[in-house]
Formats: sequence, structure tokens, C-alpha cells
Amino acid sequence: MTSNSPFRVGSAIVLALPVFVLAGCGSTDSAEAEVRTEVRTVTMEVTTTPATTAPTSIERIVLPDTTAPEPPAAEPVLVAMPPVVCMNLQTAQNAIQAAGVFYSRSVDASGASRMQVNDSNWIVVAQDPPAGTLIGEGDALLSAVKIGEPNNC
Repeated sequence: MTSNSPFRVGSAIVLALPVFVLAGCGSTDSAEAEVRTEVRTVTMEVTTTPATTAPTSIERIVLPDTTAPEPPAAEPVLVAMPPVVCMNLQTAQNAIQAAGVFYSRSVDASGASRMQVNDSNWIVVAQDPPAGTLIGEGDALLSAVKIGEPNNC
């Protein structure tokens, strides 16, 4: 090899790409995340002149896009709000879920801002929106008081 002739140097680049897999989807248990690492080896050729000068050319390596496309957004499901006034709060939430909406909200109708920790100890005294109105996730708001407190039921 002469001092003025170019020579080829091969080098390998190892890329570690984290891949997240969600396990337990659809269960009521807390979901556990599993992390795997995908390793790819990419070889690229570099043509250089002797060590006193910079490389003269570098091939550009483009890795294919391995990410899955985003699924199209699902249309929100709208169902008729069932009549739940004067029901136990837990029973009212079950009725809304049976209609097809799984997230509803509840508030303390007494104005004391208490949390409804044990839903079966509360009674629904008002609902928004009224029965028969189309609702989606989070649209149902149930006002409740503790069983035994003054109410309109």
C-alpha cells in the first residue's frame, strides 16, 4: 500500500432500538409493560486517504421505517343515557356501563365536595344529561348524597 493511495475501511454500527409491548390489555388488572431491545447491525464502507486527511466519501445508510402506522381514530360511541335518579350510585354506574359507556363522573350533591369512595353508600339525586340524551365517555355526571341524608327520592 502506498502512502498516497486510498484504502477502504469497514466499520459496523450496532443500533439498539427499544420496542415497547403492552401486556394485559383489556383486563381490569394493572397493565404490565415489557421492554425488549431489537439489535440491528449496519455495515458501511468508508473511503479515506491516508490518516493525514479527512474521509473523501461516506455512504449514507437509511434504515427502513419499522414503526407501525397509527390506527385511524375510532368514532366515539354514543348511547342513550339511562334514567338513574334514585338509584344507588354503584347500580347507576353499572346501568350506564351496560348501555355502553364505561366512564361516568359523580359529585357530592350536598356541596361538601366529599369523594364517593364506596359508591354503594351513595344515592343519585340528579343526573346530567337527562335520560334519553345521547352520551359518550365521560359525559354522564351523577350528583349523589350519602344514603340516609335528605334527598328527593
